[in-house]
Order: sequence, then C-alpha cells, then structure tokens
Amino acid sequence: MASKSTEMSETEIFDRIKGGDEKALEFLYKKYYRMMTKMVITNSGTEDEARDIYQDALIVFWQKCTSGNLVMTSKISTYIYSICQNLWRKELERKKRLSNEEKDLPVAIDTESAEREKIIARCIDQLGETCKKVLMYYYFDELSMQEIADKLGFANTDTAKTKKYKCKQKLDELVKSQYSEQDFLD
Repeated sequence: MASKSTEMSETEIFDRIKGGDEKALEFLYKKYYRMMTKMVITNSGTEDEARDIYQDALIVFWQKCTSGNLVMTSKISTYIYSICQNLWRKELERKKRLSNEEKDLPVAIDTESAEREKIIARCIDQLGETCKKVLMYYYFDELSMQEIADKLGFANTDTAKTKKYKCKQKLDELVKSQYSEQDFLD
C-alpha cells in the first residue's frame, strides 16, 4: 500500500483537492516544483520569485478546484503551468512598469510597445481566419482547448492543440520578419 501512495493518478489528485485534501496539494507542490520554478527562472526570475509564483498558482488552482466549477480538460501540470505563465507575465509587466516610472521616460517606451502591438496585430491579420480565431480565443479569451475545439468545430482537443501550435509558429515567423524590417527602418 505504501508504494501506491507515492503515485496518485491525475483523477485521484484532482478529486482529493476538490474535496479539500491539503495532503494532495502538498503532493502536487513537490511533484511539479522543479518544472514550474524552472519556467520562471529561465524567464529572468529569481528562485524566490519562482517559488512565490508557483505558490500563488497553486492557491488559484486550489480555489478553482474547491469551488467545484473547474472541469479538467488537460493534465493538471499543464493547467498549473499556464497559471504560472500568466502570473509571471503579469509580474514582469508590473516590474517593467515600475522601472519605466523610475526612468520617467513613458513616451519613448509607450511608442515602442504600441509599435510592437501594431506589428503583432498586423501579423495576426495576415494569418488565415482559423489561425486568427484560435490564437485570439487562446491568448485573449483564455479559452481551453476543449472550448476552442467546440467553437471551431475541430474533431477534438488534439486537433485544436496542433492548430494552435502551427498558428503560433506562423505568427512567430511573421513577427520576426516584420521586426527585422522595422529595425532597418529606424
């Protein structure tokens, strides 16, 4: 029996957390600690920031689970990872805002990010209708792969995932090509 307790299935973990079992949350915390903190650290974060972000993400996950409204359509790690990414992105934006305020150069910075947003918007417009929808649903409306699959009539979430991946690659290529053009114009 002891060996079984070290490996809980996804469903078991999810059900236990939904029922308010903090032991299951601790198990999750340990299980994904390296993976989640590595994402923050490789994206210019410190070990402390990584730990804070991961803990915040688990609190969000815990609240969503215990509210009873969460339906898991992906692996728990994928779901928590995306919460970590969102929290870290917000934290980076906050830090950037603070350092910009210190420099007191809002105009130059704003035009740069506005220019970048324009380039990205232009690139998104150059994608096909489906790609545009997939990326907008995913990044702006934060819909799950299941919801995107349903909305766009894909066979399943795997199709939606593949489509998102390909569209994101296409967008990255477009943005890179437009950026380099932009750099030459300056």
